[in-house]
Amino acid sequence: MAIATGLFIGPPSSCGAIVADSGSLDKGAPHTMIARMSERRLRNVKLTVEYDGTAYHGWQRQADAPTIQQALEEGIASIVGHEVTLYGSGRTDAGVHAIGQVANFHTNSAIPTDRLHHAINTAIPRDIAVVRADDVPDGFHARYSARSKTYRYSICCRPVRPAVGARDMHWVRSQLDVGAMQDGAARLVGEHDFAAFQTASDVANTVRTVSRADFVGAGESLYFTVSANGFLYNMVRAMVGTLIEIGLGKREPADIERLLACGDRTQAGPTAPARGLCLMRVEYEDVTRDT
Repeated sequence: MAIATGLFIGPPSSCGAIVADSGSLDKGAPHTMIARMSERRLRNVKLTVEYDGTAYHGWQRQADAPTIQQALEEGIASIVGHEVTLYGSGRTDAGVHAIGQVANFHTNSAIPTDRLHHAINTAIPRDIAVVRADDVPDGFHARYSARSKTYRYSICCRPVRPAVGARDMHWVRSQLDVGAMQDGAARLVGEHDFAAFQTASDVANTVRTVSRADFVGAGESLYFTVSANGFLYNMVRAMVGTLIEIGLGKREPADIERLLACGDRTQAGPTAPARGLCLMRVEYEDVTRDT
């Protein structure tokens, strides 16, 4: 991958700073190296990304495994001519998909945003696509500026395992009581301590506000949609695993309230498989470019 030399891309705190690109040397002064510096202002570019996470070990770059972040950073660098650091709205796990993942990076490339995402798509794997690029204010950060996220979990409910779409849904062989699952899901809405629905982590505050939690669909296809101001590690998948147990009659919908009160992960249901989970969208305040 060809990367332009002589260019420094600073950390997020340097957004909007003036950066220098070293020019050619004045060969007429053999004993003096005179560098001509051209000033360029960094742009902050917001990307909306979709991907099939099946072949990747999650979002975050890893030393010994393919990730979404790595594929995008390498593709973007080949287009803009310098290395970039991509900041995602969140770190989806291995096998999790996205339709509305958001990320941002800083560049002094002059490629217009209405062409930039098309150019990037020529340089990344076909199971990843940048669907939109926007110039945003210097202070925008895909993670820290986010106000809410929405996930969807897809379930195939039938006796025979699916072949088409199997990478994007969780197969449940038995029939589910969708009414009972909806009753349980409704009890998740509001501000609660969701410690019982997270895989062990070092997060100090496990209180989150869920604004939506419901099921739609009928027959073989069932979709759980949940929106919140933030999610704990494996929170959605733990919710789904617990709600499936409710649908199978293994626990009552009211048990959700007990779990929220006790905060004990071992009391909740299993973590549902990653393949059924998809990040649908990330909400922000107005982030149109300051001009």
